[in-house]
Amino acid sequence: MSAVLAFLPAAPLAGWAAHAAFLAGRLRLAHTDPLTGLPTRAAFTARAHRAIRHPHAAVLLLDLNGLKYVNDQFGHSAGDQLLAAFGQRLAQWTEQHGGIAGRLGGDEFAVVVRLAPDADLHAELTDGLAADLAQRLDLDEAVLSPRAAIGVCLAGHRPGTPLTVRLRAADEAMYRAKRGGHRWQAAGRPDTFRSVNGRRIGRTGTHHTPSHGQDTAA
Repeated sequence: MSAVLAFLPAAPLAGWAAHAAFLAGRLRLAHTDPLTGLPTRAAFTARAHRAIRHPHAAVLLLDLNGLKYVNDQFGHSAGDQLLAAFGQRLAQWTEQHGGIAGRLGGDEFAVVVRLAPDADLHAELTDGLAADLAQRLDLDEAVLSPRAAIGVCLAGHRPGTPLTVRLRAADEAMYRAKRGGHRWQAAGRPDTFRSVNGRRIGRTGTHHTPSHGQDTAA
């Protein structure tokens, strides 16, 4: 094979190599969000299906607060810088917890990390993730403190369920956190169901507020 290659013109070989590099670059761009450097929705989902097989896999949904306000008040350049910094900080925290993060689109992000069933969620999410994300961000136009509403579905909240179920549980918890002005909210066990007004109804039909963890935003 090497003897055959030796007789081939150098220019075509160089052209093929350049074309291969170009295709590889396009493939990386297709799987990576160019603004945050995080995997895109499709790339994250493909990896997350494998990641949730770990017995301590937790799924998080995050919604970045105030992006529209930043875009409207300071311009989309400032909004892009906010998204980029948020993605980088989220990626760093996720890597420290043996997981993966992805940008689903707009101001929504998803994470799969390893959190033990008895993990101190206040320490992990309030003192850890939320504090890391909220570090001061100095832009030309403004000084920001990025914040997000976070929903978390621990492995024990939906044991043995597929990714779609865990993402849905984390998504609902995230919206409860956003409506309640909390930094984060846990999905809780599936023995209760969310009603239309955001409260939860037990199997007996009795209304009660969520008993799982949460933390109020400052």
